[in-house]
Amino acid sequence: MSHLILIADIGGTSSRLALVGVDGVPSDIQIHRNDSFAGFESMIEADLAARDPAAAHAVRGAVLAIAGPVDIEEVRLTNRDWAFTRPELSARFGWDRLAVLNDFEALAHGVPALGADDVVTINPGHAAPDAPCLACGPGTGFGTAALVRVPGHATVVKGEGGHVRLGAVNVQEARLLAHLSRAFGGTVSVENVLSGSGLARVHQVFSGDRLESHAVIAAAEAGDEEALESCHIFLRVFGRIAGDLALLFDARGGVFLAGGVSAGLVPLFAGSPFMEAFLEHPPFDERLAATPVSVITHPTPGLFGAGQVGAGLARDGLARDGLARNGLA
Repeated sequence: MSHLILIADIGGTSSRLALVGVDGVPSDIQIHRNDSFAGFESMIEADLAARDPAAAHAVRGAVLAIAGPVDIEEVRLTNRDWAFTRPELSARFGWDRLAVLNDFEALAHGVPALGADDVVTINPGHAAPDAPCLACGPGTGFGTAALVRVPGHATVVKGEGGHVRLGAVNVQEARLLAHLSRAFGGTVSVENVLSGSGLARVHQVFSGDRLESHAVIAAAEAGDEEALESCHIFLRVFGRIAGDLALLFDARGGVFLAGGVSAGLVPLFAGSPFMEAFLEHPPFDERLAATPVSVITHPTPGLFGAGQVGAGLARDGLARDGLARNGLA
């Protein structure tokens, strides 16, 4: 227990925190409602105070996965007025190692450790050894990250795929984009459609009904034709964008669809136009047909990925201590 890392998957409404060592396996996962705390520091303080004192004392660093931009000096949580700087947070808790990751960046780090029970296969394909893997999907917005393998290790390239401009490829999509263009003042981005609120917008445009995304999915599963059509329109756009991104990142190692909306749509992928749209990228149809596509159903993939990064920090800490004991640090 000499080196533990606190890992956290911090969402807009709730957060999951756990401890991890060199094995990368999260232990003692605690779930906190964000409304109970004034900010990051108070939540972390309460979490550590509730843990075994010996374990809390052994925490030497942290990995925080956050829904929002992280490559700035002051990190802010999207949809909540929480902010911190790395130096201030590290000093407050006495950490000598702190990694702050975008939520999809963390998720992509965990992709290699996902097992067969953690995913639902949409297209089995044939994964190319050592090829990049793509993680993408709708949630509050549309997240994108790729795991790229290089000799000796893997690195994650994060992106802002949700803010790419969205185009239409058929009359139905043109109608949707015309409506959204008026609503958003001109520019329509990917996440205006591919997000939880985006599915609700699609359904409202084509049915006139205002429903939350989970209600649209439930109605579609129950046989409501309008809701099913809305989900199929959504899945067609999703398939096309996933195919675009798979080609952009050369993701022959696999495409992993993530987020609560993707998981909720699992029963509707079969018979939907998702794969047809995914493959419609001539002249690379055959390459995409060979690309495995799965939906992540692991309950805490962001925390799982943060654990993989945390394991590296724990190993670095042990190595540093070893050098110090031998007078080499």
